[in-house]
Amino acid sequence: MNGKPTGKVFLTKKIDDFFIGLYSGFQFVIRFFKEVLKPPYEFKEIIKQCYEVGYKSLGLITLTGFITGLVFTKQSRPSLSEFGASSWLPSLVAIAIIRALAPLVTALIAAGKVGSQIGAELGSMKVTEQIDAMEVSATNPFKYLVVSRVLATTIMIPMLMFYTGAVAMFGAYLNVHQNEMTSLITFFQQAFEKISFLDIFSSLIKSIAYGFTIGIVGCYKGYHASNGTEGVGKAANSSVVLSMFLIFVEEILIVQLTNSFRT
Repeated sequence: MNGKPTGKVFLTKKIDDFFIGLYSGFQFVIRFFKEVLKPPYEFKEIIKQCYEVGYKSLGLITLTGFITGLVFTKQSRPSLSEFGASSWLPSLVAIAIIRALAPLVTALIAAGKVGSQIGAELGSMKVTEQIDAMEVSATNPFKYLVVSRVLATTIMIPMLMFYTGAVAMFGAYLNVHQNEMTSLITFFQQAFEKISFLDIFSSLIKSIAYGFTIGIVGCYKGYHASNGTEGVGKAANSSVVLSMFLIFVEEILIVQLTNSFRT
């Protein structure tokens, strides 16, 4: 034997690590819900994190939302024109943006920007033993660092989602106005003709779930970082990858659930 693990042993170890990580993540989520209800409440830190998550993401969110609305409208026009249905364009754009694109685009942008930032920040604090120092000084690091960040992402992602939707619709309007000279009032009347309360409510639920996922995954990966600076990089990277994966899973589940109410 050369001391290297066989394929079977390697596979078994990977499976064990997966279920151990799953259990650890579940315990982390349970701890969050326990801590969030207990005083003291770190309102100042929550407001600070809301500023970090929301205000500092506005520039990127604005650009992404505007381009999404503009490009989607440009791409949809030729297909509708072939069937003589160009008048349906505002309604089509509104349905696509409000039902799917606004929450999904916002969540993916936030997962890349905010999720990696949280993972790197907490990972850096973990490997430099700042979290351990907080515990020694009688401060609850979980409540101060984790609860505040998860609440901030859960609160701010829905707000950013509505903002993304508004910017995307404005981008769509500019393209429609350029080609059909449609007025702003007419465009939005046609756009929201087919939008129901269920569409807005489902997008709100999606964005809340996405915000919680981004926050909890980033905090979990950062809080359990190890191996020095290399571990910080891995924590930031895995925060983004896992957040995006879970966002797509949640998207499928919520869409299926929402469609069951439409029928």
